[in-house]
Amino acid sequence: MNLTRQEQVVRDLAQKVVAAAHSEKNRLIVKRWLDVNALRKPDRAPVWCRPVACWQELLPDESLVCDDPVLRDAEKNFRMILIKWDIDDDTPLETFYPLSAILKVSPPDIWGGRHRQLPNESLGAWKFAPVLCDPSDYDKLAMPTLTYDKASTELAAQKLSDVFGDILPVHIKFYPPYRLTLGTAAADLRGMEQMMMDMIIEPQLMHRLMAHLRDVDISIMDQAQKNGWISRNNTGGMYTSENIGPENKSATLENCWAAANSQEYDQVSPSMFEEFCLNYQMPLFKRFGLVSYGCCENLTHKVDAVLRIPNLRIFTCSAWTNLDTVLERISTNYCIMWRQKASAVVFAKDENELRRQLEEGTSKLRGRRYQIVLRELQTLAGNMDRLHVWTRLAKEAAEKYC
Repeated sequence: MNLTRQEQVVRDLAQKVVAAAHSEKNRLIVKRWLDVNALRKPDRAPVWCRPVACWQELLPDESLVCDDPVLRDAEKNFRMILIKWDIDDDTPLETFYPLSAILKVSPPDIWGGRHRQLPNESLGAWKFAPVLCDPSDYDKLAMPTLTYDKASTELAAQKLSDVFGDILPVHIKFYPPYRLTLGTAAADLRGMEQMMMDMIIEPQLMHRLMAHLRDVDISIMDQAQKNGWISRNNTGGMYTSENIGPENKSATLENCWAAANSQEYDQVSPSMFEEFCLNYQMPLFKRFGLVSYGCCENLTHKVDAVLRIPNLRIFTCSAWTNLDTVLERISTNYCIMWRQKASAVVFAKDENELRRQLEEGTSKLRGRRYQIVLRELQTLAGNMDRLHVWTRLAKEAAEKYC
């Protein structure tokens, strides 16, 4: 096999990933997720972290070797997998390489207009720059058309297959660009502050916007399902599970997880949350085999509303949601995703503080089906071993209180 230097780098990384994917360690990790998401008792709760912005500390762009875009993406994916493997959390690995099909939408933004003002400096904060400033602007909202760039997708698949397909088969996967968390798009289009005001003084405008966002998702789902552009998504951290729904010849939304939240509605009342958010998400959730709901928002007073979601399997209890209330309100028919507060992990004084945080929650969760998840990390603040330490302590707590 005559490979270029860059191709050889990618192939060498692929071989390391393949070895990890076929290991006994990975078999146990996958089983752990399969059990907890099927509501069976696992050997312990799975522990998973998502570095998010910390990847720029763990894997700076300048450390990558490849400059060919397709190879560079594969190199980065493989290096991220191996870094997570070293962190030693429960990241489940596949014995194939999932390549996302290139699905294009027209207009380029599926909502028909969306804008954020990006920062001028690295690590700066973006701010809302809404495009719906006047009622007449709502007439500019458009429905999207979805197309599949088959030629570009298959060209990338062939390039990767030529490099490592004999050891790690390349599978093209279709993940349509629907966005079930409608509130994020609503805030982008209207502005967060104005969106809050609209629910009080311009409710008809808010309903118009939410209906449009719901219908955009429905349109994308219909187009994707009609053309067979849907792949099962029951892999990866949080959502590795047994096959969902009927064994169709080709996958449909019935075979998929839906994951959504209501973070933009954190500060509104339960009734307004239902009126302006959940009621518009419900028709979308009904199409999916299983649903996971919640992220960083406080759902303490909205538990009962969330439990009305059809096919709900995972209830996310954020660091701001009262765990005692969740345990009182929900039955054993759900898996609890117990989310950690990123700042409390990164800036903890020592291991004892981390251990205390973890054991306080896991002692309450004992006997339930739960996951321990750390996400939304923006920095490690120089604590480059913090994810290793947190993972070890989280696994110890999960074993102690399984």
